[in-house]
Amino acid sequence: MATVTLRNIRKKYGEVEVIKGVDLDVADREFVVFVGPSGCGKSTLLRMIAGLESITDGDLTIDGVRANDIGPADRGLAMVFQSYALYPHMTVADNMAFSLRLAGVSKEERMRKVTEAANVLHLGPLLERRPKELSGGQRQRVAIGRAIVRQPKVFLFDEPLSNLDAALRVQMRIELAKLHEKLEATMIYVTHDQIEAMTMADKIVVLQGGVVEQVGSPLELYHHPRNLFVAGFIGSPKMNLMPGRAIGRAEAGITVELANGIPLSVPVKADRVTPGDEVTVGIRPEHLRLTPDGEIAGTVLVTERLGGLTFLHIQVPGDMVMIVQADGDEAASIHDHVKLTVNPRGCHLFGRDGMAVEHMARHHLIEPGAAGRRSA
Repeated sequence: MATVTLRNIRKKYGEVEVIKGVDLDVADREFVVFVGPSGCGKSTLLRMIAGLESITDGDLTIDGVRANDIGPADRGLAMVFQSYALYPHMTVADNMAFSLRLAGVSKEERMRKVTEAANVLHLGPLLERRPKELSGGQRQRVAIGRAIVRQPKVFLFDEPLSNLDAALRVQMRIELAKLHEKLEATMIYVTHDQIEAMTMADKIVVLQGGVVEQVGSPLELYHHPRNLFVAGFIGSPKMNLMPGRAIGRAEAGITVELANGIPLSVPVKADRVTPGDEVTVGIRPEHLRLTPDGEIAGTVLVTERLGGLTFLHIQVPGDMVMIVQADGDEAASIHDHVKLTVNPRGCHLFGRDGMAVEHMARHHLIEPGAAGRRSA
């Protein structure tokens, strides 16, 4: 068992509260990712779990034991930092074994654990090299290996891939996902990159201003964002968000007049919206199509051709820019006049308070509470 539970966790620096009452359950063998913009409190929260920051108020339990006053070395956790922090004069093997040597583990046992970790991370041929002889990805694997040899209850990762180039980040994401499955370990991972969160996590925790905005599986957050912040943060390219005004209610949902005067029917439950209310309509790029008879006219400003997909940035009336996901061979180019058709089933509606209004047609999306990518 390796569970972590946070109850009303708070952190203050003087009079400034940076973590504002976080409640969270991390299950055994779960891969949980803290994500949010810079300054949202995700690294501070991770360091509080690790014991590197004190907890001002609330309770942290690890495997059912209250850990607030337990020192970092005795919590049974291992942390991998953004900086590799390898000893330059030591070999890979010595770097990985250093914490075991400090703990008085015998040389034979140290080498056994180092060899096992090296085999998992494909570092076997590199054990006698020094850090300067390694690539960035290899150095990061050594830092992870240093954590593995300790056989911790929980692995903590603080933006471990941010120093790598784009290709290495993709490779290391895959390796970390495979490592999680192989070790059957509980992992808590911090990143500002929502693509890392979406591709790696069983469960994502979205933070903003020291507050948890939403917790759920990647697809749950993508298809059912709880509020405007989550809707705009999760997804790449991000959701198109357009201001409007509710002008009518019907059995099929709410009719909204967008700021550019275009009416749009959104199939959401009408109990929280009254005609005249200011609202925001959200549409993912894949729920917009270029059609000859589309209801929204616009002009192509930018085309991003990625091979299999093309993203079009289109200026529409009301001084708004909408992003459309099209096929890779889409012929539209800059300055072309186009028309957009909206898939209403893919629309989201957010009230004046920024909270999502429940959708009427949820069967095409993953239901809240559904399992994540991998079983725990």
